[in-house]
Amino acid sequence: MELVTVKNKFQIVIPQSIRELAHIGVGDLLEASIENGKITFTPKTVIDRHLSEALQDVKDGRTHGPYGNASDAITALEARTAIRKTSGE
Repeated sequence: MELVTVKNKFQIVIPQSIRELAHIGVGDLLEASIENGKITFTPKTVIDRHLSEALQDVKDGRTHGPYGNASDAITALEARTAIRKTSGE
């Protein structure tokens, strides 16, 4: 068990051994929470909202393809663009 001291601006230093075990580096984000009187810090990854929405689309099956090659994918995208232009979307 490691002991830490709360500094005058309520800062604490996470001991090196704990940082290494949790793979925490400079600039990482940690979610702070309290449960049953215990403070926990959980490493978090933040992703762009549009990427999150795209990943949800894939999870929900809203995808196109598969395409045999890049040319087929481009042709399909151009066709969808043409349909949207003519339908006023």
